[in-house]
Amino acid sequence: MWTLVLNCGSSSVKFALLNLDDDRVGLSGLAERLGSAGASARLDVGGERRTAELGGGSYAEAFAVLAGALDDLGVRAQVGAVGHRVVHGGERFHAPVRLTDEVLGEIRACVPLAPLHNPANIAGIEAAQAAFPDAAHVAVFDTAFHQTMPEVAYRYPVPGDWYRQHGVRRYGFHGTSHAYVAARAAEVLGRPLAELNLVTAHLGNGCSVCAVAGGRSVDTSMGLTPLEGLVMGTRSGDVDPGLHDYIARQAGLSLSEVTSALNKESGLLGLSGLSNDMRELEEAAGRGHAGARLALDVFVYRLAKQMAGMAVALGRVDALVFTGGIGENSAPVRAAVLARLGVLGAAADEAANRAAVRGQSGLISAPGALPALVINTNEERMIAEQTRALLAEVKA
Repeated sequence: MWTLVLNCGSSSVKFALLNLDDDRVGLSGLAERLGSAGASARLDVGGERRTAELGGGSYAEAFAVLAGALDDLGVRAQVGAVGHRVVHGGERFHAPVRLTDEVLGEIRACVPLAPLHNPANIAGIEAAQAAFPDAAHVAVFDTAFHQTMPEVAYRYPVPGDWYRQHGVRRYGFHGTSHAYVAARAAEVLGRPLAELNLVTAHLGNGCSVCAVAGGRSVDTSMGLTPLEGLVMGTRSGDVDPGLHDYIARQAGLSLSEVTSALNKESGLLGLSGLSNDMRELEEAAGRGHAGARLALDVFVYRLAKQMAGMAVALGRVDALVFTGGIGENSAPVRAAVLARLGVLGAAADEAANRAAVRGQSGLISAPGALPALVINTNEERMIAEQTRALLAEVKA
């Protein structure tokens, strides 16, 4: 059976067709700029690159192109399951779940918690159900992995009614990535996941760290929304909550405008005044650009501080794991973070660290130091595995 994995955003759909029986990837690709005149789809079908214009830029058009590619491969009828990434499942969902009208209603109820993400997830699900009516559709939630956090980690020190009536608590995100790389790190280390205490760092345009004890999330850096925690591409991460009222008054902004700026104009972009792209910032810092240097230094400092803080949740740290576009490819960031984490016994092996880029993974720590690894994340495979496991359980 083939499993189709879909990650639907507000203006894009990332997709992959996986056969877990023989580790084949039938196709993969991205439809982007949806909702605009320039919408298009790029597909890799059995090693062949294809592109298609999407005149109306709708999810339905994107899935029509995808269905056509499946027909060309002769596997459309063999797509038995569709796994959907859903960003926010609130407290309701602790694991993947078969999509029903009731479940969609619960996902809609979480829209206030993820107004930028859940509406797009819902629209994509409905379009995919219409395009693939005979497949079993499963929701896999970013937040589900973190539902094992203890109350001491997920509660905010705010009025209790805010939590009981409005769900104000820490939820965490990037759950499929943290779960995937923790399991793969255990394989690389040759130790059972159940015995390991890991700090995993998912570093891309969005960034988060997670304390993983025995394969379970016990703390993470993101909170009620994906804005909390680390410095990110355009997101600020942690700031004083009083900043909202202060800058609203000083700059004449509404609270929603302040929140938008913290999400879209801050982070690496805001600090550097140049870019949210780590590669561009590293190059600019090398040329002496002061803003780029500051952005990199703040990013590294706050990342190291959050990773060290996860030791409090774990009691001991057996290994550090880097993943995501930055985590997998920026040797300078990893080296700088490990240098700051000398307090935990961390240190980089310069040659191994430099080599762990462009798809290369493995240990990057110096001999005798706290193990540090680069693991290439594969959220699509994790979603496919969880989708298949759920359907097998239901069938049994």
